[in-house]
Formats: sequence, C-alpha cells, structure tokens
Amino acid sequence: MSTPLTSDLSARKGYHHGNLRDALIEAARQLLTERGAQGFTLVDAARRAGVSAAAPYRHFRDKDALLAEVALGGFKDFAARQTGALKGHSDPIAAFRAMGLAYLAFAREEPGAYAAMFMGGGAGPSPEKIGETGFEALVRALKPLVGDPPPQGVDPVRLACQVWALSHGVALLSASGQLEKGFGVNPQELLIEGVERLVRGALSGAGKAPSAD
Repeated sequence: MSTPLTSDLSARKGYHHGNLRDALIEAARQLLTERGAQGFTLVDAARRAGVSAAAPYRHFRDKDALLAEVALGGFKDFAARQTGALKGHSDPIAAFRAMGLAYLAFAREEPGAYAAMFMGGGAGPSPEKIGETGFEALVRALKPLVGDPPPQGVDPVRLACQVWALSHGVALLSASGQLEKGFGVNPQELLIEGVERLVRGALSGAGKAPSAD
C-alpha cells in the first residue's frame, strides 16, 4: 500500500537513476519520520527509492553513513533557519524568541532530519563537514543580552548549551504529545518562558539585567 511519501518518490520515474544519492537520502529521511532510526534498513531505503538492494553501496558503506548524510542536511537547514530568525529582528529579546519558535518549527516540520541530527552512537556527520550547526547563531544572539565582555560568572557558551538543552527537551516532549495532550501546555509559550527565565536568572545572578525588554 502506497503512502503520499512513497508515491512521491516512485512518481519521479528516472529520478533515482540520475540522482541515486539524493533519492536515498530522501528515502531515509522519510523512513526516519515513519519508523525511527531502528525501524528500517539500508535495503528498506533502497526499496523506498525504487532501486536494487545493492545500489546504495555505490554511495554509502552502511546505514550509518546514510543517516549521517541525512543529519548533515538537517544541520545545514537548521542553521539557515536559526540564522534567518536572528537576522529578522533588531531587538535582541525578540530575536531570541524568534529563534526558539524557529527551533520548534524545524523539529515539527522535519522530524526525520531532526532525529538523525541527534541520534548519537557515533553515526553523525563529522564536525568539520557540518560547519555551523545553529549553535553559533544562538551564541551570537546572546551577546547583546549578556554584553561583550560578559559579566563575571556568565559564560555565554554554557548559557547557550542550557538554552539548547531546554529547546531540545521541549521539542521532544511536544513531538510525543506529552505537553499538549498530557498537560495542556503550549510548547512555544513554554519554551519562550523557560529561555527568558534562564537568561534573566543567569544575568541576575551576575548583577546584570537584560539589555532589552
């Protein structure tokens, strides 16, 4: 039985022959969305792309190598969205809010890529291939809020890690329906409120208030 995703790939007759690598990456992204990283094999990806079981080995040594490419594309797209959200606002707090909403939107709209980005186990792309991950944009967004140099006791990188961890947790809980269905909590509002409390708490502890409101 075909689904909109499988029909989309199979409808592009000849696509997988001229762009086998891209077709396999797209197939893996779709399978990640449907089944998770452990729910499919390289053979499944080949079948989804409409090629033979041996065809993927022309481009990928194993499933981990294919998943790493899905993750690489995810990181690049994610970084572009985060950078775009940061550039779209002159007020630092408004920019921070926009980045949080962009984070949740990416996790919601690209669940396959998002899962690949954070699957761990050594299967991800190498840091030098990734380049910017979106984390750099987060650190840049913090600078107008904490000051440059930052006050004593405030480490922008550590604070950015805390914000990222909170964002990731909210994204995962939202994806599983735990927040909305379990507690009636809006994930966007929860993230914005939580991030602002993190930043304000860090600056208050250092005796500095945020530079914008």
